[in-house]
Amino acid sequence: MAQATFTTPQDQQAESFTLLSGHTIPAVGLGTWKSGSKASESVFTAIVEAGYRHIDTAAQYGVQEEVGQGLKPAMQAGIERKDLFVTSKIWCSDLFPDRVRPALNKTLQDLQLDYLDLYLIHWPFHLKDGASRPPKAGEILDFDMQGVWREMEKLVKENLVKDIGICNFSLKKLNKLLGFAQTMPFVCQMEMHPGWRNDKMLEACKKNGIHVTAYSPLGSSEGGRDLIHDQTVERIARKLNKSPGQVLVRWAIQGGTSVIPKSSNPDRIKENIKVFGWKIPEQDFKALCSISDQKRVLDGEDLFVNKEAGPFRSAADIWDHED
Repeated sequence: MAQATFTTPQDQQAESFTLLSGHTIPAVGLGTWKSGSKASESVFTAIVEAGYRHIDTAAQYGVQEEVGQGLKPAMQAGIERKDLFVTSKIWCSDLFPDRVRPALNKTLQDLQLDYLDLYLIHWPFHLKDGASRPPKAGEILDFDMQGVWREMEKLVKENLVKDIGICNFSLKKLNKLLGFAQTMPFVCQMEMHPGWRNDKMLEACKKNGIHVTAYSPLGSSEGGRDLIHDQTVERIARKLNKSPGQVLVRWAIQGGTSVIPKSSNPDRIKENIKVFGWKIPEQDFKALCSISDQKRVLDGEDLFVNKEAGPFRSAADIWDHED
């Protein structure tokens, strides 16, 4: 296979951010949530044809084997493992100290990899195996955050994981973690887009030197926040001769975060990484930062709220009433 098939033009070279650990994270990654059977094809296309070097997945997505089936041929086509950045996440039912290592081993086996670049706590809640949605009484268990984090720290020492981090944390939970962490969470992944700027958490992460990765950068049509068709986004996209998706991905990067748009459409995958070599002008960037009606698309209610039995009786409880 010719070298040219998996390099990107110079002005499209994927920008990256340097983590406090010294490792670099490519600015744009492919999200694989809800990619189903198309995951292997999407991952291969993203790496080999579109020039992505960052792939984001999770045990809970149910596609890690498919992601592995996309990574393997991409590496056989000449991409070196050291040039890829692969993230996965430990699910809530494995948030018990004794289950951290087996969970990672299963993830590595599914992905056909020897190590992960980044391993995240998917949500800071411990669920019983096979918990219902929403959870029944007794299906949300005590979360030994310190015990779990200690086990994740060991994975770094043993070179099974280069960096560890968090996902969907509140300020309160972040501060609790920082109180005992011996290895810092180097990355915090969270929902972030012009419809939910997540300012407080972004500020706290910047203050602590924690890099942020933005998920759901395009909002969500199902979640009632379809930013692709937002008037401000559309106006700026027309002005810059870019797609709304490109504007939203670029907005995240210009705000200092990496970003993981998800798609299984080959053309969209290629389009979403064409966000280098141009910028959103300052006044347009400010307009995107001023979209009103700020609210989360993914508040976790269906996963963790039991209105009668608790312990979380509302989405506000999940986020420690910080929104």
